[in-house]
Amino acid sequence: MEKLKKKPKSFSFWNWVIASIVFRLILIYLPKNLNLSSRPEVSTPLTSFRRLAEGYWLKQSSMSPYAGSMYHGSPLLLSLLGPLTVKRIEGQPNHLLYSLVSVIADVVSAMLIRATGQILQLAYHHSLESLDLAKQIEVSEVVSSGDVTALIYLWNPFTIVTCVGLSTSPIENMAVILCLYGACSRLVPLAAFGWVIASHLSLYPAVLIVPVIFLLGCGPDAPPRKLFMQRHDQEVLNKSKFHPGFSWRPIIQFSFWVLLWSVYVLVLCGISLKQFGGLWEMFKSTYGFILTVEDLSPNIGVLWYFFAEVFDFFRNFFLIVFHVNILFMILPLAIRLRHRPCFLAFVYIAIFSMLKSYPSVGDSALYLGLLGWFVNEFANMQFSFFLFCGYVGVSLLSPVMHNLWIWRGTGNANFYFATAMVYACLQVILVVEGVSAMLNHDRKLRNLATGNPQDTKS
Repeated sequence: MEKLKKKPKSFSFWNWVIASIVFRLILIYLPKNLNLSSRPEVSTPLTSFRRLAEGYWLKQSSMSPYAGSMYHGSPLLLSLLGPLTVKRIEGQPNHLLYSLVSVIADVVSAMLIRATGQILQLAYHHSLESLDLAKQIEVSEVVSSGDVTALIYLWNPFTIVTCVGLSTSPIENMAVILCLYGACSRLVPLAAFGWVIASHLSLYPAVLIVPVIFLLGCGPDAPPRKLFMQRHDQEVLNKSKFHPGFSWRPIIQFSFWVLLWSVYVLVLCGISLKQFGGLWEMFKSTYGFILTVEDLSPNIGVLWYFFAEVFDFFRNFFLIVFHVNILFMILPLAIRLRHRPCFLAFVYIAIFSMLKSYPSVGDSALYLGLLGWFVNEFANMQFSFFLFCGYVGVSLLSPVMHNLWIWRGTGNANFYFATAMVYACLQVILVVEGVSAMLNHDRKLRNLATGNPQDTKS
């Protein structure tokens, strides 16, 4: 532990943070923000800046913001971000204030990711010391996993284009990261606030309640508890710094704060929409819009093409299949990865980013940014170079195929859908190989701790 604190840094973390902010500002000042706000990979019916501006204009005109089926986001975003869609600063790029909010959201998210990564790294080293494996496991000590993860998130091209493309995804991602940070830090009100806001804005983060409960009840990621019981007797285990078992007190507090924040958010939404149909109008136009997949405009997901081709008679059946598919994965993964709740959250985020109704690169920016938390566990992950090349290839081909289809007319929908299929396959491979690498790492620790050197190579 002391070695980590005394190890000199080989780079300046804050210099890279400032450089990422400057780089974003340069892109914002380019003409029309490179037209990223019109890209289907960046903006979706739920995160589009144009739809947010339309909803705010309707509300200012004493009309329902959900009239005309343009806006499908939270009424709270209209109140907070709506005024920024019409404010201009003379001599400055349009929507500069809105872009600055996105930049601030990215920086705050990176700082929360960094703090969470430091907590996870300390827990990881404490686990190795408790198992007397600190000298046998090679751990990167040049930089902390928190610094690495924060910089990965800030310099991820997906994060940058989402920020510059005037999407609301940076706000949604910040809420998710705030929830995980609060749970790792045992700040129950903060964790509950992040979970309520993230679920309110996007619905799908509601499944993160499972890893949040594990984080609050058991603490950060660690090897399986039975491994410590094999290494030490029960008396030594109880005297260690590890929590002796699952604690229900933080869960009860979390439930109370979730109820409190939920009521508070619903009251604010009800006041905002009092003249426009109330909460029912919001539920129908936001969550109902997500679950029924009404908008079939192209995106990097696979549902738009599927429901454009499927017969209406089977539409409701396949809607249930696609949405329940996410729920089916919750319990098995929770049972197998309950000792690693942060990694479980990463897996959940990757799964619903792949299967959600209206995905964007902002969703991928979130789970790719969290990869650095598990830099030690993923050291021997297979197909990492293949995945890197695949993501780069899809990022380059997707705009080309969209241009050939929509603007030049020399292609068709299959061109663009092919890149979406490849993108989905890459995400599946990432999840499968990531889970496999984590389980291999746990197996390696178990073999070393029990004095069984065979199969320790993961």
